[in-house]
Amino acid sequence: MKPINTFLTMLSISLLSPASWSETMDDLVERGGFYYQKFTDVPFTGKVTGNQQGSIKNGQREGAWVGYHDSGTLKRKGNYKNGYQEGVWVHYYENTQLEYKGNYKDGYQEGAWISYYKSGQLYYKGNYKNGWLEGAWVWYYDNGQVNNKGNYKKGKRDGAWVYYREDGTVSKPMTGTFKDGDKISD
Repeated sequence: MKPINTFLTMLSISLLSPASWSETMDDLVERGGFYYQKFTDVPFTGKVTGNQQGSIKNGQREGAWVGYHDSGTLKRKGNYKNGYQEGVWVHYYENTQLEYKGNYKDGYQEGAWISYYKSGQLYYKGNYKNGWLEGAWVWYYDNGQVNNKGNYKKGKRDGAWVYYREDGTVSKPMTGTFKDGDKISD
């Protein structure tokens, strides 16, 4: 084979190879939890560029992903495993202030989570277990005052809860003891 033909053959193989494909999320469609190039029935494998960047393997997000606001500032970053969020994920407001940070396991929220208002003031903190709010949680007003606090069990209020007004006084109608999410006493 002549050298020029060998070069052209190798070039066409590399250009048509799925590993070299690069698309934006706008070029893909999601069907049944899998990503495809428009007008195809073959799950996409390749790199994604643009405001969302990462890799897709056999139609599912895989590995490190980042997303950007239209202004170009970082919006979110984290990892996927078999199409599910996995490990630490962080989200940022367009002003670069941290919006929230938390962990995923098999696509479910797991462990400590913390969130902030756009101003940087703490919004909430607590834990998840298998995607459910679990244990002690505290929410804050944007002035820093505690809004409410109490415990969760499998995503439902359980035990003593205290609700506060923005001035720090207790809101008695909301405060009480809860079981399975229902208020059982004041």
